[in-house]
Amino acid sequence: MSKKIFSGVQPTGNLHLGNYIGAIKNFVNLQNNSENECIYCVVDLHAITVKQDPSELKKNIRETTAAFIASGLDYKKSIIFNQSSVPAHSEGSWILSCIARMGWLNRMTQFKEKAGKDKEKASVGLYIYPVLMAADILLYDATHVPVGEDQKQHLELSRDIANKFNSDFESPNFLIAPEPLIQKNFSRIMSLKDGKKKMSKSDSSELSRINLNDSSDQIINKIKKAKTDTHPLPNDEAELIDRPEAANLLGIYSSLSNQTLSKTINEFSGKNFSEFKDKLSALVVDKISPISKEINKLLKDDSFIDKILSDGAEKANEIAHTKIKNLKKIIGF
Repeated sequence: MSKKIFSGVQPTGNLHLGNYIGAIKNFVNLQNNSENECIYCVVDLHAITVKQDPSELKKNIRETTAAFIASGLDYKKSIIFNQSSVPAHSEGSWILSCIARMGWLNRMTQFKEKAGKDKEKASVGLYIYPVLMAADILLYDATHVPVGEDQKQHLELSRDIANKFNSDFESPNFLIAPEPLIQKNFSRIMSLKDGKKKMSKSDSSELSRINLNDSSDQIINKIKKAKTDTHPLPNDEAELIDRPEAANLLGIYSSLSNQTLSKTINEFSGKNFSEFKDKLSALVVDKISPISKEINKLLKDDSFIDKILSDGAEKANEIAHTKIKNLKKIIGF
């Protein structure tokens, strides 16, 4: 059965191994299924929910696009664009915010996590950005959205908004309630310095993550210094329960080698971490170095990246404009 896929990545700059394994690698697999129609968005409107440096934001939009292309997304097969280039996203978000209920937004756990203790100083945009996320999805009649467990709640909000709109305006199935495509294995790659924290660009330590533009030497050094414990590698998955760093490194190896965790455990059972890290370093270098080289090559030609985005925006705009036009007609505009 064919699927219409929509997903987006914020332009935070320097995408890392967690972004690749947790999202982009899956985007490529979905794209390469000829039955799927894929739309991938650099969600720059979401990025400005927190203060951005304008010149850095422009640079990060290009870097994220370059990472998409270098990782295997094909702008001839998929629509690739940046969100702010399609006005229907902002317009749709406002209309859908009049459908969404305060109680629904109050239950969004990610706002509480991102705003921290001082919620009064958080932007209104950060509070209502799940509605923009809903607009992103619903404008394209997406049937499926690849999400991690931490985004599943936002997708459920999209479904609630779609169903309420269809009911309120007696327009059955006008807005399609999308289904989640949840990556069950290796969707959360953790910090190399703390196996209980998600790998993140915001971590102050460069050693906590492998960036997609890291050199081979940098990758090898970071894996060499990655935190482990004093025990040999486990004999089965049950032994990983209280060993987050071991679980994380074994998960990275399993994902990049396209094999199950149990197979990786069997391969390295009882061995020491130094031997495993050598094999892991070689694997990560083999998979990530070509991406790093291609990113650096692409970033030397801003006009090429800008052309991919503008061509993608033209295609996206055609779809989204038609949808918003019909939506406005339904509500009486």
